[in-house]
Amino acid sequence: MTKELNVLELFAGVGGFRVGLENSSPTVFKTKWANQWEPSRKSQDAFEVYDFHYPNSENLNINIEEITDEDFKKMDADMIVGGFPCQDYSVARSKKNELGIEGKKGVLFWQIIRATRLIKPKYLILENVDRLLKAPSKQRGRDFAIMLASFNDLGYSVEWRVINAADYGRGQRRRRVFFFIYRNDTSFAKKVDKEFQTHIENTLFDENQYDQYIFKYGLFAKQFPIKKTPVKNRHASYEISEDIVKVSNNFTGKVWNTGIMRHGKYFTIDTEPIGDEPPLTLGELIQDINEVNEKFYLIDETKLEKFEYLRGPKKIERTTSDGYTYLFSEGGMSPFDDLKLPGRTMLTSEGSVNRSTHLLNINNRYRLLTPIEAERLQDFPDDWTKYKKTPDGEILEVSDRMRMFFMGNALVTGIVKRIGDGILEIE
Repeated sequence: MTKELNVLELFAGVGGFRVGLENSSPTVFKTKWANQWEPSRKSQDAFEVYDFHYPNSENLNINIEEITDEDFKKMDADMIVGGFPCQDYSVARSKKNELGIEGKKGVLFWQIIRATRLIKPKYLILENVDRLLKAPSKQRGRDFAIMLASFNDLGYSVEWRVINAADYGRGQRRRRVFFFIYRNDTSFAKKVDKEFQTHIENTLFDENQYDQYIFKYGLFAKQFPIKKTPVKNRHASYEISEDIVKVSNNFTGKVWNTGIMRHGKYFTIDTEPIGDEPPLTLGELIQDINEVNEKFYLIDETKLEKFEYLRGPKKIERTTSDGYTYLFSEGGMSPFDDLKLPGRTMLTSEGSVNRSTHLLNINNRYRLLTPIEAERLQDFPDDWTKYKKTPDGEILEVSDRMRMFFMGNALVTGIVKRIGDGILEIE
C-alpha cells in the first residue's frame, strides 16, 4: 500500500489541486500546508473559501516571499503543487555575481524554486497557461528553458504536457500545461535511468529512448494517451547550459507541447491526443431549469444587443500610441453556446457582458452560467465557493461575481485527479 504523501499547496486559490488529489486518494495525499495570497485585493476571499473547507491544515494567508526559509524547512512535504502565475522569468547577474530577476512579478516562480531547494520534495505538480512554452515573444521558449535549467540545477527531472481537458472526458475546452517534476534519486527516476540508460554521465542523447518514455512509460503517457506520430514531424532535442543566465540570454531552442528533461538534456515533440474519450457537454452539466434563479436570465434588451455585437464579426479602426492606424478584425462566433459541446475556456470575466462569457439559450430564453455550473465545468463539487470563513470565524456567503472569478482562475480538478492516479502507480 502506498504510504501517505504530505503535500504543500502554493498559490492555492480555492483548493483545486487539493480537490483533485483527494478525489484520487484521500488516504494517500495529505495536504498539510497551503498558501494563498492575492496582493491586489484587500479582501482575501479565495483564502477564506479555502479555509472554510480545510480548517485543519496549516493555511497561510501571506505573500509567499514572507514565508521564511526556516518555515519552509519545517514543512516535510513529499510533494509541492501549485498553479503559479505566468509572468517574466528572465534573469541577470548582479555586480556581486548573484542572480537577480528582471520583471517584478517573475519572482513568484523563484519562490517555488526556493521552496523546492529548502524542502527537497520527491515530486512537484505545477500548472500554467500553455503560452508559457512560447514566452517571451522575442525569444520563444526562453522562460520555459529557464524553468528546466532551474530544476535541473536542483537535481530534478521535468515531464510536461499541454492538456485540453475536453480531450480527456471533461466538460471544458481548457488548455493548460501541466508539469510532473521528480527528484532524480526517487525510485521512479532510478527505474527510468535503469530502463533507458540516461545516466548523467552520458554524452549522447538517444531520441528513441525518450520516445519510449513519452509514448509509453512516462506518467502522462499512461494517464493521457497520445498518438504515436508527431504533428508535422515536429520534434527536437537540446542540452541546457548549467549557467541559468546563459540560458536566459542565449536560448534559441524549440519547445513543443510534450516533453521530458533529464540530466540537463530535453526532448520535445508536438503531439495530439488519441481522442477516444467523449467529453462531457454543457447540456450534461447545466442545472435543471427549475433550479436556476431568474436573475441569471437576460431580460434587458440592451444586454442582449451587446452580446450580439460582441459575438458577431467586426472590423474596427484603431490607432497605436505612436499614431499608427490599423484595422482590427474579429471573426464571428455562434450567437449562443452549443449545449451539445463542452464549454469553452472560462475566464475570470465569466458572467459579465463579455465576448468570452458563456451565453445559453434554454427554451428560447437567454441566460448566463450559474456559479454551480461554473464549478461543474472545473470539476468542483456544487456550491464549493458559496461560503467563506472570515479571520474572526464568521461564515459569510460569497457573491456570485466573485464565485465566477474563482472558477475563471481555477483548474479542471479531474485532470489533477488523473495525475494523482499516475503518482499512485509509481509510488
